[in-house]
Formats: sequence, structure tokens, C-alpha cells
Amino acid sequence: MKNLGKVLTAMALVGLGAALVAIPQFAATQSQQASNAEPVPAYHAQAPTNELPPTMEPSIYTGDKLVFNSYVVAARVKKVLYQQPCYCHCDRSSGHGSLLDCFVGRHGSGCDICQKEVFYSYEQTRRGKSAAQIRDGIIRGDWQKVELAKYEKEYLPPPNTPAK
Repeated sequence: MKNLGKVLTAMALVGLGAALVAIPQFAATQSQQASNAEPVPAYHAQAPTNELPPTMEPSIYTGDKLVFNSYVVAARVKKVLYQQPCYCHCDRSSGHGSLLDCFVGRHGSGCDICQKEVFYSYEQTRRGKSAAQIRDGIIRGDWQKVELAKYEKEYLPPPNTPAK
């Protein structure tokens, strides 16, 4: 009888150990599925047909090179930003229709997600990518790889600045 108790206890411990190993893997799979199922934030699938609103004037932010530069590049790629989602989910919290809305107002000045996405959009536009290709990259999360430090070093010239 003593041996049967030991065998049952050992089997129970092995079963419990197996369950503890399986639970975190199951939970990780569930959370990955949940993040993949996250809906894409609001954006416009087509290029704008009307004139777009102006972005905020970068000169408001001369005390912060990063914010200043984010508004400079936003003004340069407005048509592209109009077609991009914003993963800070300001479509839910602020009613934004696309990434452009973040830079039409002050929202982009205080949000590193918006800033990374605007610099990603700018960099990809300079590489010749279409708005749809840029959107695919944003949805994949490629914007998260943007190094903001390089945009904190010097001021970019605003759009329509005469060449020296």
C-alpha cells in the first residue's frame, strides 16, 4: 500500500509539472492570437481628392528638435500620412481618421508612436515606397524600428524653405 501511495503521488507531481509547463505556452499563444486579431486603426485607403488641412507650424516647437522635425516631415508627406493608420489608437480616443490628424493638431507633439510612424512614413517615401506599401509596413510594426535619436540632432529645414 505504501508503494501505491508513492506511485500515485509521483504521478500527480509529474502531471502537475506537465500542466505548469503547458499553461504558459498556451497563454502566450492566446495573447499572440489576440494581438494579431487587433483591428487596424482608421486610415484612408485612397489618396485624398480634396485639399488637405495644414499641419501645425513646426516653429511652435523650436525648443524641441524631435517634435519640430516630426512636424516638418509631416508637412512634407501629408498625402501619405492621410493614408496611414496610427497605432496609438487616437482614432478611438480622439476621433482621428488617419496619422495626418495627429499632426494637424498638437497630438503628434507628445506621442512617440505618432512620431515614429511619421518618420517611418517619411523615410519610406524617400525610398520610393507607395502609400500602400508604407501602410503594410506600419501594420507589420516596422515603424517601431525607427531611431528617433537621429532626428534630435539638428533641425530639418521646413517645407518651402529657399535653398541657400
